Amino acid sequence: MSKVEFIKRFLLCIIGIFFVALGIAFSKQANLGISTISSVPNTVSLKFDFVSFGFWSASWNIVMVLGQILILRKNFEKLQLLQIPLSFVFGYFTDLGLKIISVFPLYNYFMQVILMLMGVVVLAFGISLTIIADLIFNAGEGIVKAIADASGKDFGKVKTIFDIGCVTASALLSMIFFNFQILGIREGTLIAALFTGLLVNSFNKILKKPLVKALKLSND
Repeated sequence: MSKVEFIKRFLLCIIGIFFVALGIAFSKQANLGISTISSVPNTVSLKFDFVSFGFWSASWNIVMVLGQILILRKNFEKLQLLQIPLSFVFGYFTDLGLKIISVFPLYNYFMQVILMLMGVVVLAFGISLTIIADLIFNAGEGIVKAIADASGKDFGKVKTIFDIGCVTASALLSMIFFNFQILGIREGTLIAALFTGLLVNSFNKILKKPLVKALKLSND
């Protein structure tokens, strides 16, 4: 890969991360439940709100990167270490997204649903861009791939189990933190789990060829 193509793919990845963060910000603002992978930092941020949700999101991403390193060891690609600084970028974008989304009024449940659905669509769009960039994994995808590679299991099955694990951990933390109440996991979490993957596939079909052509990327 040439330096020029690397830069193009890296910038596309950054743009994708921005939209991923913005989508999560939409869901956070809607307050109807957040995506499965973000459920853990969301719950922690509700309890320890002296630092931002973006900080906890970045911290969770770094934990997942460290998990990849521990699982893959010498098979961990050095390029994927860029996930660590990108985790901080993601955290910053998340907080920025929350400031942007704060202008949207939440008069009623209908408005909450609209914001939540927008969040799922924007999240899927961002994930699609990072996939098309095909350079650096987002931390959630990276940890699932690491587990799948190390165990020899199907990626999709590992993804499902990992998502369930995240939601379960979030629910347990919420009960510990908030006197057996479950906060942050609602209908939006289920909708994100059911439809994000489908929307990512749809965006990939629509965007991949035009972006690869426009950016003059190699299409292996």
